Amino acid sequence: MVETPVRATMVGRAHELSALTSAFERSMEGRPHVVLVAGEAGIGKTRLLREFREQASAQANVAVGQCIDYGATPVPYAPIIGVLRDIVADMGAEAARAVVGPGRDALLLLLPELGEGPLDWSEVSASRLHDAIAVLLEAYAQRAPLVVMIEDLHWADESTLTMLRFLMRVISHARVLIVLSVRSEDVGRGSAVHTFLAEGERARLLERVGLSRLDRTQVRQLAESMRGDNLSDDVLDRIVDRTDGVPFFVEELACCATGAMPDTLRDLLLARYDSVDATAQRVIRVLSASTGWLPHVILREVVDLSDEDLDEAIRAGVYANILEVDDNAYCFRHSLLREAAQGELLPGERGRVHLAYARAFEQHPEIDAEFEIAYNWNAAGDAPRALSAAVSAMWSAKKAYAYATASQLGELALELWERVDEPERLAEVSRVKLISTVASLHRNAGAGERALSLINAALEEADHSPVTPELFVRLLRDKAQYLANIGRPGAVELLIDALALLGDESDENPGHVHDERLHAMLLNMLAARYMLVGKAHESIVTSSTAYEVASAAGERAERSIAANLRGMSRAQLGDVTEALADIERAREDAIDPKSRLRFSVNYSDLLYLLGRYEEAIEVARAGHVRAIELGVERSSGSMLLHNMVDPLFALGDIDEAENIITRTLELGSLTVPQSYSQRTRVQALLWRGDVATARRLAEQWLPGFDAIARVEQQVWWAASEMRVDLASAEERWDDAWRAVRGVLDEPGVTTQLHRRNFLLKSAEVVTRLRDANTGVDPDAAAEEVRTAWHALPESVATKPLTAVVEGLLAPPAAVSVELHVAAVEASDDPIVPALVRPVVRLQLARAHVAAGDRVRASAVMDDVIGRARELAHVGVRDQVMAYADAAGLRGSTASVTDDVLTARELQVLELVAEGLSNRQIGERLFISTKTASVHVSSILRKLGVSTRTEAAVVARRTAR
Repeated sequence: MVETPVRATMVGRAHELSALTSAFERSMEGRPHVVLVAGEAGIGKTRLLREFREQASAQANVAVGQCIDYGATPVPYAPIIGVLRDIVADMGAEAARAVVGPGRDALLLLLPELGEGPLDWSEVSASRLHDAIAVLLEAYAQRAPLVVMIEDLHWADESTLTMLRFLMRVISHARVLIVLSVRSEDVGRGSAVHTFLAEGERARLLERVGLSRLDRTQVRQLAESMRGDNLSDDVLDRIVDRTDGVPFFVEELACCATGAMPDTLRDLLLARYDSVDATAQRVIRVLSASTGWLPHVILREVVDLSDEDLDEAIRAGVYANILEVDDNAYCFRHSLLREAAQGELLPGERGRVHLAYARAFEQHPEIDAEFEIAYNWNAAGDAPRALSAAVSAMWSAKKAYAYATASQLGELALELWERVDEPERLAEVSRVKLISTVASLHRNAGAGERALSLINAALEEADHSPVTPELFVRLLRDKAQYLANIGRPGAVELLIDALALLGDESDENPGHVHDERLHAMLLNMLAARYMLVGKAHESIVTSSTAYEVASAAGERAERSIAANLRGMSRAQLGDVTEALADIERAREDAIDPKSRLRFSVNYSDLLYLLGRYEEAIEVARAGHVRAIELGVERSSGSMLLHNMVDPLFALGDIDEAENIITRTLELGSLTVPQSYSQRTRVQALLWRGDVATARRLAEQWLPGFDAIARVEQQVWWAASEMRVDLASAEERWDDAWRAVRGVLDEPGVTTQLHRRNFLLKSAEVVTRLRDANTGVDPDAAAEEVRTAWHALPESVATKPLTAVVEGLLAPPAAVSVELHVAAVEASDDPIVPALVRPVVRLQLARAHVAAGDRVRASAVMDDVIGRARELAHVGVRDQVMAYADAAGLRGSTASVTDDVLTARELQVLELVAEGLSNRQIGERLFISTKTASVHVSSILRKLGVSTRTEAAVVARRTAR
């Protein structure tokens, strides 16, 4: 390797280097960190990272990835591939394959050199690829601490950003530090990188280290270190004036400090270029048309020089501090130098260089360069070859799940289409098929509006071009899916139109499609849309037809989905017996991963709605394990995780629920399951008493809920519950009742099981209306809820729940004691959520007080206080303790700790009493050791004790 002859001493970056070192030390303790090094061009980001890398290398493995400037079509995963290759080179290919296990096939998408790929690439999902990379990083970090550096993030493609977003959230207990660098001025508002950084900082997933310009003293130090002698004040003034403290410019200008200084920035950047001979200048110009590191074998074919002359030219560029050499490739020392050299290319010269690059890369298929080929053919102005290369690169990016890059390449192909003759021959695809493919790529990349626009264009094109009836049906199907994805109506009508184009084998109409599997699939899609918008009757009829079509065609997987959808729709109407029979049919026919996962998702959801909470968790957990094995944790797996949360809430297990909510939010899953996770996040915050954060998030998320609710009735239920919960936590009981009335008055809501759970919540609101000073008549409100409850089918309004609701709705008076006793007895049934049990007991205590029986009231309150403390629900606890104080019913189990400690401190105190250390407390509650220590210190201070032992004694003395 040829070394750069002069490297300046790093100046003025002690604080920033210390911040990186501190983050590195924390990561070595198993607390992963992400640090963003940000600053303008030339500010010294690369120099700082090089210094830190040299220090960290003594204690850790360092893997480096470089984002590359390919204009509007970046190479997908470019920096991630660099990082992975560093790791695999150290671990060995065999060890890497063994570590990722089932994910090895996914890893082959980025590292084909690891071995033969799978026969069916469609079985490898994007989430499986992400999981495989995370597993590899975590396993490598077990050997030694790992530092991952990603430079020039401003040029990152969206696939890389998605991958980084995934790693930042998923890697939580490994010795990993991720360091990112970004050129601040190149991150425009609204860009993908800007959004990524804003999300990361808002969620406190990354720590920003900003680099500022050097002051006068620091400029002197840097310039003199470059020159090796002292500068006069006059020369220093000129350097400070021309560079404004930007280190890169200081280094450049220091080289000509004693002579005439360049007048412009471009002159400054080209000062080194001008110092080399014509041959070296020519090579530098040729290199400037490349992006990133250029292999030697390519450069040798592009420039017409002997090996000796080429070596001398490269050596001159290196000694002039313009170029760098690494293994068998060359790159500019700084992107600003490359940009300045590009300006020296004449228009004709630029085109010839790109043409030569395209041809050279094509002659070396061993170099994975499809994106470079497409980029260079387009830059050379050769539209036919650019079209062919862009389509080929698009398919490769799609195969690697780099949907954003693939969609941009597809857009390039569409742009080139009209500029060439015989485009279908060159692209080997019809225009309609290309447009629909690009639409699908945009949809998978999250650009739903663009996907819809393109599928509309494909349908319009199909009206003027001959397409097969099957393709037209699939276009209608795709548009229906895209409309549903962005929460717009119209999907049902499109699916009906698609189905109208299907015919059976006896139908001789050439406009009809004879594909029974497609027929069953479309029917199932339509049945699912009916079910999701709450049209259960229509869903039952449609899924029954799908069941018959799939049975006749021998398509058991589609038949399983049809039975599944019919069962869930029957459950919506309250026909529980037939629903469970259909679910069993779905289980028997679930013969492939898709139908099995769909069964797990819907069956676990149904079990929760039926109040079979333990079973729901068991089914969802088993399904989640399968989702991970199949690499679909971010889609089906995310929904299964969510299906564990609601039953955990019902069981009162807030700790495990919070753990899973964190995981679902980290996954960044699809829109609808993500909205469910957001709702449960608000619910968990309210449980813990953090009402301010809950309100902030609710205000942020509810507009999205309302948009989705037009096509997903379950999201409408979630939004309604969130509004009731938030108003209740803030004790705005008139608003809470208004939210309840909004649901009770909504016509056409047929989802009886969701309605049952909502009415149970509504009955709790009525109990608070009796004490609140509002304009709502509590007796009239109780009657409205009671009427709605008794309108439910008997299979839904079970006897235990009916007894509980009657107890909640009845006034806590002497005449209603027996009713409240019956409610308390019924509340022990497993179908009753844990949070309801202390509320019905509180109502019984109030009834005993109204009857003058304070002895029984005190005994009940002892039980209520204990249950409220165990559940750790701040709202319930405060309600219970407020009444206990007002009625003088604290009793023997009431603890002084309830008065002075927060809910989290009560949790910590219980663990202190168990003898756990701060580290063990942190692990149990998923908080840091330092945070646990802060809580313990606060507990000691509030209780007036000096040792953990004394605090434990207080806890035991006041325990039940």
